[in-house]
Amino acid sequence: MASEHSFDVSASVDMMEVKNALETAKKELSGRYDFKGVVAEIELNEKEKFISLLSSSDAKIDALKDIVISKMIKRNIPPVALSESRRESASGGNIKAILKLNDTLDSENAKKITKAIKDAKLKVTPSIRGNEVRVVGKSIDDLQECIKLIRGLNLELPLSFKNLK
Repeated sequence: MASEHSFDVSASVDMMEVKNALETAKKELSGRYDFKGVVAEIELNEKEKFISLLSSSDAKIDALKDIVISKMIKRNIPPVALSESRRESASGGNIKAILKLNDTLDSENAKKITKAIKDAKLKVTPSIRGNEVRVVGKSIDDLQECIKLIRGLNLELPLSFKNLK
């Protein structure tokens, strides 16, 4: 039996699942009656980690966004993994929306997590390691309590808990 147990908290999104969700969104888009004869595009920039939506009106952009989010949910990607960064006019009187993929645990959110753990006075030790937070404790029950606490923080990130040992 191990004397210390640990787990890692990170924010990650499976890019293959994102691609699959966007492909099914494009298939649904091609079959939808309200998008017949209307400019409607969904594109993924994998390197910059954003999705661009292009359509003729704000209402169509909102519908495109709903389609993308619903397909992401079906692929077990939480809706907080996407945030709309901006909307702008595009050529031909169209509107372009940029959805950013939130898949990194930045230092600000890592500090929030460690502060919340320390304030809860659990018998665990959090430490920031790059893009993840490692939590070490003697009891698995304390670690599970810590996971519950972190989930209750309502951070706008797709949190994942790995390597519970």
